[in-house]
Amino acid sequence: MILGAIEAGGTKFVCATGDETGNVFDRVSIPTTTPAETMAAVDAYFKAHPVDAIGIGSFGPIGVNPDDPKYGYITTTPKPGWGDFDFLGHLKQHVDVPLYWTTDVNEAAYGEAEIGIAKDVPNSIYVTIGTGVGAGVISHNEIFNGRTHTELGHMRLNRLPGDDFENNCPYHDICLEGMAAGPAVGKRTGKAGKDVAEDDPVWATVADYIAQACVNLTVSFAPDTIILNGGVMKQKQLFPIIREKFAAYLNGYEEVPALDQYIVPAGLGDNSGVVGGLLLAKLALSEA
Repeated sequence: MILGAIEAGGTKFVCATGDETGNVFDRVSIPTTTPAETMAAVDAYFKAHPVDAIGIGSFGPIGVNPDDPKYGYITTTPKPGWGDFDFLGHLKQHVDVPLYWTTDVNEAAYGEAEIGIAKDVPNSIYVTIGTGVGAGVISHNEIFNGRTHTELGHMRLNRLPGDDFENNCPYHDICLEGMAAGPAVGKRTGKAGKDVAEDDPVWATVADYIAQACVNLTVSFAPDTIILNGGVMKQKQLFPIIREKFAAYLNGYEEVPALDQYIVPAGLGDNSGVVGGLLLAKLALSEA
């Protein structure tokens, strides 16, 4: 059995082949340009690397409800050219194998839940904090969707006293993505996150907003673990600050596991999405 994965991001697509245990055999990175150009490269990859099924995780928003006429579409994205693009419909015209369709963060969340850091618990939340913020919820070992997929990066937060930063989200006056994602760090400091000193005060501010988000996730979903990944979370000094602030904000209201086991980095690192795609391909094949 050879399985395929697509991790479709706003900057690049990663296409890969592997097996049902999450082992990656081959991968390629494709720049996200126009749908015609990018998808032609995706088609060519899977023509050259035949697979039995493909798991797809896409940037969004996307249609995830099979009863929705826009199921399989990238819908209202600001990414030029990709709005109302029938992603799944395109793939079905070019590959005749079972397909599993979900968001990129759900894909990564599934990988971490199946063989990553959350493999031993039934309920977890995977949050990526990078260019944007997205989160995938695993409830009783299955991907959680409601009427549509979650958009937890846009939860409202409490503005910190003295923080007059103008929220970087064009839709909201304050939200997690607009206050703590990579572009917000860049605007706050005038530097790329990787170039900001570990002891710069901006990290305490960012950690506080992430801690607030973790409290919201805790009281909303009661997960067994919260996984933080993405470019911002490569700043490992954030984890102890987030845990300390989280404990202060939760204030003993709800019992949670030991914080160094509750708010954790991804076990699969940058491979969470690709591995999740392979495992979703296995699921698609079993359901076909």
